[in-house]
Amino acid sequence: MSVPADQQVPPSGAAVAGEPTAPSVDYRDIGPSFTPTHPRALEPAIAPDRTVDGFLTEFLHELNFGGGASLGRSTTNHQYLALARTVRNYLMSDWLKTAARKRSQPSKMVGYLSAEFLLGRQLGNALQATGLTEIAEEAMLACGLDIVKLRAQEVEPGLGNGGLGRLAACFIDSLATMDVSCIGYGIRYEYGIFRQVIVEDRQVEQPDTWLSLGAPWEFPNPERAVRVNFGGHVIEVVDESGRSRRRWVPSWNVLGVPYNYMVPGYANGVVNTLRLWSAQASHAFDLGIFNSGNYVDAVRAQTFAENISKVLYPEDRTPQGRELRLQQQYFFVACSLRDYLERTLPVEFDLSKLPDQIIFQLNDTHPVIAIPELMRLLLDEHDLEWDAAWDITRKCFAYTCHTLLPEALEEWPVDLLNSLLPRHMEIIQQINAEFLATVRATYPGDELRARRMSIISDYPFPAVRMAHLATVAATTVNGVAELHSQLLRDKVLPDFSALWPEKFINVTNGITPRRFIKLANAELSQVITEAIGDGWVTDLERLRGLEAYAADPAFQESFRRAKQHNKERFYTLALAVAGVSLPDGHLIDVMVKRLHEYKRQLLKVLHVVTTYEGIMSGRIAPESVTPRIVAFGAKAAPGYHMAKEIIFLINRVSKVINAEPRMKGLLYMGFAPNYNVTLAEKLIPAADLSEQISLAGMEASGTGNMKFALNGALTIGTDDGANVEIRRLVGDDNFFLFGMSEPEVAELQQRGYVPSDYYQSNPTLRSAIDLIASGHFTGGNREAVGPIVGDLLHNDRFLVLADYQSYLDAQARVDAAYLDEAAWTQSAILNVARCGYFSSDRSMRDYIDRVWGVAPGPGR
Repeated sequence: MSVPADQQVPPSGAAVAGEPTAPSVDYRDIGPSFTPTHPRALEPAIAPDRTVDGFLTEFLHELNFGGGASLGRSTTNHQYLALARTVRNYLMSDWLKTAARKRSQPSKMVGYLSAEFLLGRQLGNALQATGLTEIAEEAMLACGLDIVKLRAQEVEPGLGNGGLGRLAACFIDSLATMDVSCIGYGIRYEYGIFRQVIVEDRQVEQPDTWLSLGAPWEFPNPERAVRVNFGGHVIEVVDESGRSRRRWVPSWNVLGVPYNYMVPGYANGVVNTLRLWSAQASHAFDLGIFNSGNYVDAVRAQTFAENISKVLYPEDRTPQGRELRLQQQYFFVACSLRDYLERTLPVEFDLSKLPDQIIFQLNDTHPVIAIPELMRLLLDEHDLEWDAAWDITRKCFAYTCHTLLPEALEEWPVDLLNSLLPRHMEIIQQINAEFLATVRATYPGDELRARRMSIISDYPFPAVRMAHLATVAATTVNGVAELHSQLLRDKVLPDFSALWPEKFINVTNGITPRRFIKLANAELSQVITEAIGDGWVTDLERLRGLEAYAADPAFQESFRRAKQHNKERFYTLALAVAGVSLPDGHLIDVMVKRLHEYKRQLLKVLHVVTTYEGIMSGRIAPESVTPRIVAFGAKAAPGYHMAKEIIFLINRVSKVINAEPRMKGLLYMGFAPNYNVTLAEKLIPAADLSEQISLAGMEASGTGNMKFALNGALTIGTDDGANVEIRRLVGDDNFFLFGMSEPEVAELQQRGYVPSDYYQSNPTLRSAIDLIASGHFTGGNREAVGPIVGDLLHNDRFLVLADYQSYLDAQARVDAAYLDEAAWTQSAILNVARCGYFSSDRSMRDYIDRVWGVAPGPGR
């Protein structure tokens, strides 16, 4: 990639003349330059008055003096920003107090490194955490404002792609609620993932301009910018003591500017920090070039640098895209490690004790380049010897693997690393050499094993296996559900688990009940609290108390009223956003998740087409059909062609079904564009049936399955990911199981899977596929669905056709069960009651006890 001249650094590594440098302030020794004399200056931060009048005063002050608008002349956005800043002011007092307490009473902390943090809207969560919801509602009402409208004005930050980012957000919520010292580190993407729109039934990606109307929840800190270097070469130098040392001479650099977000605990006065990094040019504007009339080149360096934090997961089918992804990953971990070492640790800290102060959790392979970066800092900037640096490094990281797909375990070409991060490549090579020496000593003569385990692969081209690097360096390696962790040990990293069985553990994922039950489902929350008290919000296992009410007719009626309220809210949203009037009284059948073939949205489409074809052909009597609304939501990666074709098919099938008069009152199908946390909070509480139908052995865990179950939806699913644990906890009678088990999948694949055999032998399946292939749903255009039909019949990597009949049989059981209202409600209540295990608080306790060795604090 060509580097702008103004972005380059001289061979010596010194800054360009006139270039702004990273700040020289030592943030471990800050404060006034002389002793304050005013009494207020010596007091701790004071929150505004927690009354309606106090809140109203603060709001109007923010509107007038922060927004420059009077109430009578303000826009909805003015009002939202003022409301957000008002709530923020209440949080800031606790934020400052939390930081002061943790400085005065230091303890080991967690540094959560994640490329994604899918936060959702902040206002409702902040109001809930501070206990200000009712006060804010009354204050806005006194101003003649509708707080619901103001909350809807907030634009959700698109800083994640799905489960990985939402999990990170749940975890930092739990850590704050448990008063665990933690800082989250990530990237402040200017445009996030992308905004999905549907044009002529196909996904079109648009920039997610989430910052365009203001970002009241972030605090920029440009004075704490960090310089991040790239490129160049490595030289040999002799230090003052005569030792030979390696030194990196970079060729270009950027600045990482931190933006802080508050992470409030629930009703405990604790506010932790999420720090997101934005890339800026170290020399952004050349006035000489500008004055010569070359306006584009004058800001070229700025554009080049800012690309690093422009979008989440840039398309990587091109060499430039792959390089940009690696730049992103190194950028945020380099900023984060330097921020901790230089801005958080005490002056002259003994780095041999670093593992007693911090544990960095690697959320998948994206931040794994942090391992050689910490080694580089310790070796090159703090002059430690190799053995001492490695001893520290291997105690400072823990690794969570979130996948079983080989293509998702990142590998970076050696040539790219040599070009972009030459010193890091040297360090990785030395780590690998020492590791392979251990392997060969443990398994003498087994060179094939050594090649399998090597951090650096040699086929089809030399590349660094980031999962191997993480496994070698980390204190622990965990999967995120029992089945996933077993497969991680047995199939993904079997040689490593044989060498270090003690490293491999399971920590099943969880979700925060504060957002996904109490905030998203206020009606159900009230029903639960009236029955068992409110302690469940921070101790979700207390939901077990609902089992005693599962068969109680009065409680069932309250439970159904809450579900009906959520359905009506969803109908209102569908009418307002899409202009669609949804029928009442239908089973709401939901499949919302990232679009990937292994998640098998196609299997759901085949079920819908089968029902449609059966009614149209007369094979299925209309009176025997349980009326359904089938709702999809999914984003496909921009470069994932087949996933985008599946979205096209879903939209085409929806249009034909919804336009057919014979389907009225029986079947409705829709696709919700731009599925995100905000939409999830509306759709999940309304769902009756949760579709968790991935091929067994493919899903790491899933967290959507947990959210649906805890909101009273029954699951139809395979024994995959956390479904296994959900089914075990709720009981087989309250879960619709179908499909092959993971061993059966492996056996079929080994035996040789021929999808066309299933097509030929199953007339119902053949009718459904033939209807799609005929162009019935695409205006007679067979070519439009050719890629999907061809792949199903001749490839079908994820065995959709093999599980089809079992899936139909399970759906028939769903139809029958839904007819018995009392029995269905009892099963739904038992799902809620028995899924308290899936709290992210429990996940955090597992990490605390088995991985991190940190201690929760006392809270307020």
